[in-house]
Amino acid sequence: MNPTEKMRSQKVYFSNDETLLAEQMQCLETLYDFNHSRPSEVEKRQTLMKQIFASVGEGCYIEPPLHANWGRHTHLGKHVYANFNLTLVDDTDITIGDAVMIGPNVTIATAGHPIEPELRRRVGQFNIPVSIGNNVWIGANSVVLPGVTIGENTVIGAGSVVTKDIPANVVAVGSPCKVLRAIGEHDRTYYFQDRPLAGNVLE
Repeated sequence: MNPTEKMRSQKVYFSNDETLLAEQMQCLETLYDFNHSRPSEVEKRQTLMKQIFASVGEGCYIEPPLHANWGRHTHLGKHVYANFNLTLVDDTDITIGDAVMIGPNVTIATAGHPIEPELRRRVGQFNIPVSIGNNVWIGANSVVLPGVTIGENTVIGAGSVVTKDIPANVVAVGSPCKVLRAIGEHDRTYYFQDRPLAGNVLE
């Protein structure tokens, strides 16, 4: 099994392969260019994003700084927006759907390490894909851990640690993140706490 196959196997492997380290350096070099681009260099940023990621849908925008282990294992749908300081530990696939909004200081991680001390001493690692559905909003300072799927339209509250799958069409929050309630009539009536949508939507 070659190093890339080991990374995608979802089994424990040892992440000290020189070939992998050299390939990872290429990503870090491109990220450096992205993170040091000027705000006015919109086309340059779009070009660099296409070099960094496996796929990029139209209308995506990421605020620098961006951090990624590989970049090439992350798939962005259309109109994805990520605020400052997104960290992608994408040692295997991270799939982000259309119209996803990601707050500042969010980490999405596919990589983990065994609890068993000797395996960690040897730099043992495993990688399990993460999937984020269309129209999800992930609040600031949240962490999404390996193997998690988040269903479409769901809101992850700020500061959450998402350790397990979260279904579609819910508000979920906490550490560990749990479903608080379904998205429903209340959300069609109020946009924030007791502030009604009626008369408060500007066109």
